[in-house]
Amino acid sequence: MYLFLTEFSSSILQILLFTLIPLIWWLITDKKNISFFRWIGLKRIKSVHENKTAAWIAGAAIAFVILGTFDLYMLKDVQLATSKFSGLGVKAIPAVIVYAVFNTSMPEEILFRGFLLKRLSNKFGFTVSNIIQAAVFGLIHGILLFNTGIIKAVPIVIFTGLIGWTMGYINEKKADGSILPGWIIHAASNLFSGICAAFLLI
Repeated sequence: MYLFLTEFSSSILQILLFTLIPLIWWLITDKKNISFFRWIGLKRIKSVHENKTAAWIAGAAIAFVILGTFDLYMLKDVQLATSKFSGLGVKAIPAVIVYAVFNTSMPEEILFRGFLLKRLSNKFGFTVSNIIQAAVFGLIHGILLFNTGIIKAVPIVIFTGLIGWTMGYINEKKADGSILPGWIIHAASNLFSGICAAFLLI
């Protein structure tokens, strides 16, 4: 119960912190033109090919869970964000769900795909902007691992950068700018990592 409450309170703080800069930017630049939630893409997925969009989301989530297995194996001796769930089994599941859905994926999707990608796209176009946000996303995830050695850190930068690029592509090109697909894919990847830690699967 303590772990769940810790994750819950941490999630609220993360969401507030990661939303603060986008909110201030919106208040200064676009408050009169569009609601904040639509501005960051926190809106219903609207697509004329909803089944294809669902297939993109499912395919990406499955692919990244499979690829993530190799990363988790490579980092099995490294302290990760999911290490706090290590060996706790079923009792860790509620905390893992909160961690995966609200503590990591939601705030990161708001900041990287909802804010950074969309704002950069207005200036540089989608292709360049998606590469930039994916690179920043990958570097931030990998930078904490550079003390473990470049051999472990670089694959994480590449892997998370690839995930970031794919989520940006699906959000903008397959879901009419909604960040919900990225949120689902991101949450699925983190849920898998948390469960692997809780049940010592890798």
